[in-house]
Amino acid sequence: MTTQQADAIVIGAGHNGLACAGYLARAGLKVHVVERAGHIGGAALTEEFHPGYRNSVFSYLVSLLDARVIRDLALKDHGLELIKRPGGSLQVLDGDHMYLPRDPAAARAALARFSEKDAGRFQAFEDMLERFGDLVRALAAEPPPNFGGGIGDLMTLLGTANRMRKLTVEDQATLAELMTMSIGDFLDRWFESDPIKGLFGFEGVIGNFQGPYEQGTAYVLLHHVFGQIDGQTGAWAYAKGGMGAITQAMAGFARAKGAVIETEAEVVEITRKGGRTTGVLLADGRRIEAPVVAANCHPRILYGQLLPLEEAPDAFRAKVGHWRSESATFRMNLALSELPKFDTVPHDDTGLTAMQNTIDICPSLPYLQAAHDDARRDGWAKAPIVSMCIPSISDPTLAPEGHHVMSLFCQHFRRHLPDGRSWDDVRETVADGIVDTVAAYCPNLKGAIVGRQIHSPLDIERRLNMVGGDIFHGKLALDQIYSLRPAAGYADHRMPLGGLYLCGSGAHPGGGVSGIPGRNAALAALKDLKRGRVENP
Repeated sequence: MTTQQADAIVIGAGHNGLACAGYLARAGLKVHVVERAGHIGGAALTEEFHPGYRNSVFSYLVSLLDARVIRDLALKDHGLELIKRPGGSLQVLDGDHMYLPRDPAAARAALARFSEKDAGRFQAFEDMLERFGDLVRALAAEPPPNFGGGIGDLMTLLGTANRMRKLTVEDQATLAELMTMSIGDFLDRWFESDPIKGLFGFEGVIGNFQGPYEQGTAYVLLHHVFGQIDGQTGAWAYAKGGMGAITQAMAGFARAKGAVIETEAEVVEITRKGGRTTGVLLADGRRIEAPVVAANCHPRILYGQLLPLEEAPDAFRAKVGHWRSESATFRMNLALSELPKFDTVPHDDTGLTAMQNTIDICPSLPYLQAAHDDARRDGWAKAPIVSMCIPSISDPTLAPEGHHVMSLFCQHFRRHLPDGRSWDDVRETVADGIVDTVAAYCPNLKGAIVGRQIHSPLDIERRLNMVGGDIFHGKLALDQIYSLRPAAGYADHRMPLGGLYLCGSGAHPGGGVSGIPGRNAALAALKDLKRGRVENP
């Protein structure tokens, strides 16, 4: 049996694992990354899914990617190019559309067609989101204070309190509401027209199997607005060449610093002795020994498969054992022979600019609620929520000349279907229903499809090891965020086993392609090494 030596092992070559590896290797450690799949990337992956057509397979937009990660890992020097979108959202409606550009006057005019009152309030709403986006970004960037922690956690808590103190009393109250209310109730206080409430209501249920009137969904809106592109809060971009360009750039940096990245190397056990990790055992029988192991995997994969959950402390075991993990997401890519033409969207330059952004089918809060109710009862929404992008408009390298690729991110689709049915039996039928939903607004869609790629919740679980098909590694609920992610006392990425760190989306601040969990887990490990808290057993 072969045994190899390293200073640090990273399990999983998704974006957070590669970010963690980059920071550890930059510090001079001998890093070994092991990935069970035959390729790197995790959910930040680009594939040719039909001959001549490439697209992001799972995650598909850039906004949350932390500016420090981009800078520290020299991602642009290693090939990452971001294509900033014009901004705004396009909502397709029955017989109409609503495009909200970033220009305040144009957005006001667009909303005024539906409600003068909403048009008058929209800029205040946007300003509020930007203020809180800046605050949440600061809180997301650093590990939260641990319950029962020491002086360092106390200082973090005081720093958080100081940020809150600087808010006006009105903003403090609004933030408390955003952290506790449903997205539906929150939006009902601001607006009266259906399209604007449907548009922002979707942000509260995206990747989150909840109805719009369930408490805590307003926070998910905040989670999606704390990103930045070139310093602009809430802006979004495409990665040229697809999201795999991010992970390829991360891997390029890590390798340049000496890291070894190995694919088709599945970890079956984290080895341990005397309450500390000693490394990993691979499926092929090899052992890699290291005093530091960083796990870019779901908390219930880490404790439950790679380690026995029974070995964890009681409180940790109870929390992870009941970790809620289901995002009810269905993901598709379409290869198209021509540009989709939505029948209510003008196809002049203005319409083309609008279509470079997100195109949504979420016309009202009742529509969102019906999609959730259908899925809870029958397994999937009969009229699904669909968020679409056509990245090939901005990045022609993804498809043959004159052709396009379309991303479809869809809600609500249960991981476990009623009556024991399997997604393997219904995935094509369900995908047909999603296409029908979009084609009702886009008459030329079906005739333009030359190929498609389908990922049901079960497919997502299988390919990415995301329990329940949860794209966030666990619901962003009030009891599963900040100091409670993944469990009280373990929010600083340090797991119950000495030398073991959680560097994936199951750690703070949660899902999205940010690189923050990977960065912060690496910094925690480096701090422990420097202070002598981690050493070879």
